[in-house]
Amino acid sequence: MGLAMVLAFQSLALTAKPLAKQAENQRVPEPVVQAFKQAKVPMSAVSIMVTPLNNASPSAGPSKPRLSLHANAEMNPASVMKLITTSAGLSLLGPDFTWRNKVWVDGPVKEGVLQGNLYLKGSGDPKLVVERLQTLLQDVMAKGLREVKGDIVLDGSVFDLPHQNPASFDDEPLRPYNVAPQGLLLNFNAMLFKFTPDAARGEAKVEGEPPLANVQWPSSVPLSAGPCQDWRTQLRADFSKADSVRFNGTYPKACGEQKWPVAYIEPQSFAPRMVQAMWRQAGGQLKGQVRHGLMPSQVTLWHEAPSLPLSDIVADINKFSNNVMAQQLFLTLSSQQGAGNFAASKQVVMQWWAKNMPGHKAPVIDNGSGLSREERSSAQALTALLQLAAQSNYANALQNSLAIAGVDGTVVRLRDRQPKSVVIGRAKLKSGSLRDVASLAGYVEGLSGQTFVFVVIVNHPNANATRPAFDKLLEWTVQDQKK
Repeated sequence: MGLAMVLAFQSLALTAKPLAKQAENQRVPEPVVQAFKQAKVPMSAVSIMVTPLNNASPSAGPSKPRLSLHANAEMNPASVMKLITTSAGLSLLGPDFTWRNKVWVDGPVKEGVLQGNLYLKGSGDPKLVVERLQTLLQDVMAKGLREVKGDIVLDGSVFDLPHQNPASFDDEPLRPYNVAPQGLLLNFNAMLFKFTPDAARGEAKVEGEPPLANVQWPSSVPLSAGPCQDWRTQLRADFSKADSVRFNGTYPKACGEQKWPVAYIEPQSFAPRMVQAMWRQAGGQLKGQVRHGLMPSQVTLWHEAPSLPLSDIVADINKFSNNVMAQQLFLTLSSQQGAGNFAASKQVVMQWWAKNMPGHKAPVIDNGSGLSREERSSAQALTALLQLAAQSNYANALQNSLAIAGVDGTVVRLRDRQPKSVVIGRAKLKSGSLRDVASLAGYVEGLSGQTFVFVVIVNHPNANATRPAFDKLLEWTVQDQKK
């Protein structure tokens, strides 16, 4: 369904009722206060809202917060901002929405040979990874096209984006979380190296993916003794050259098998290198080159393949806090009406917010992923968003996308910190973390059976030390039978 049609149906959508203004007279539990004090974070830098989930009809009045502290303060929520992007996406596009990846030809195909160019036109698909590109290329060949006399042209014009320096956010261009969105995004524009010790040979086997044309890396590195500590530093990796990756150090035997994801140093050549390598790997032949370009109007559709459904994409975005996937979804919201861009997508989300969240101050949106110093929202607004989502037709998709405390995703380490915590398995959460920011939001099941909407945000230089305080607040929320 097109976005314009979806918007036409928004008059039938649920709307979140404004939460009544609450005097902030609830006392923050003392163990929570002490944990923040130990982290050297003043309570003035903390925003909290814990509210019973309103399971009644949308017309029911708002639930009274169980705990509210600075809930209306505009805060940087870090990756908790993804809850706004994914909620809007699920609402406007629907959980079953798919991106359509299409392959076109501009000439005749005779006896398996294309007399012309082949075009792979991107749709904004957030998860066109190795396995799915491999299947797409195999399907192209299965339909009788195995040789291209011209070029393979990659068209990412579904998005209209300015050049982005991957080092601009935090001067860490090789971190996968800094990968920029693209109309044709392949494998998150990142490589994954796996290191497997072989004690008998005294070396660690090195495996990398995806295959990239004219890019080499060593098949092994020497093993070293000693504890497994900063093994990445010990490898003395050199990712500075586009055509070669080097590991000039050693790998500690004690580390066992480890994986290292790395954003490719030359973002614009990643997709052409990957398609060229995988086309030839699949048995295809190519006379010309793989390059970026625009698809002409006179072409014939050769193959079409859907992406994974949006519900699956949202699960990756929220459970594992994937920034580039969140931005791909954010841009898709405006690409339904034209070339997707950040300004148009902000407008779409603001229109959705005004219609569905009347009375709640709109968020400040930058790129929709939370990887921003500019984005803002409040615990109160996020609480209302989660209340709305729980009453919606996308409730299951959103809740299933959240990480389960102590079980999976970004909050799995709760089990390591507190193996016997009562919170394990009882909270579905989205976490957020930036320099000076820590946040957590989602749904928490109390021992009484009551479900609570839970939001906590910290904006302070010591924010990264507040996880123990968050754990205490979660425990207090779950133990709702205690007075």
